[in-house]
Amino acid sequence: MPEPSIRVAVAGDEEALALLDRATWSTLHAVSPPPEGPFFDERHVPRDYLVAEADGRVVGYIRIARPTPLASNAHVLQIQGLAVADEARGQGLGRALIRAAAGEARSRGARRLTLRVLGHNAPARALYESEGFAVEGVQPEEFLLDGAYVDDVLMGRKL
Repeated sequence: MPEPSIRVAVAGDEEALALLDRATWSTLHAVSPPPEGPFFDERHVPRDYLVAEADGRVVGYIRIARPTPLASNAHVLQIQGLAVADEARGQGLGRALIRAAAGEARSRGARRLTLRVLGHNAPARALYESEGFAVEGVQPEEFLLDGAYVDDVLMGRKL
């Protein structure tokens, strides 16, 4: 696969992002039901997504958005989704998207970048830790997924 480029999403990416979202959905990282309907809506707007593209195809995305609408929390952005197409896995694309998200967050004036990751998602946790995120809290057994209780791990880093 050629070296992917990373850019801010545009409205025309919606179909490709929706297909990627559906193809990568798993209870390893998702707490809501499989995605249906439109990818973008009033809460999920293109400017909040960075898209990885290779050979004219969307092969990954990361979403960064404000965790709350509070002015007192405006200096914090949160990773609220990360997906990499199966054919692009294992090539450093997730890491590149995280680094691009940190750069984008800095350019938007953020001082901190946070995320939530499921406790059983060891590969994602290791990736985030290797990119400077630290565990800042754990909500034990916060979700019931596939018949098992799963911790919600809160992570963050300074920018």
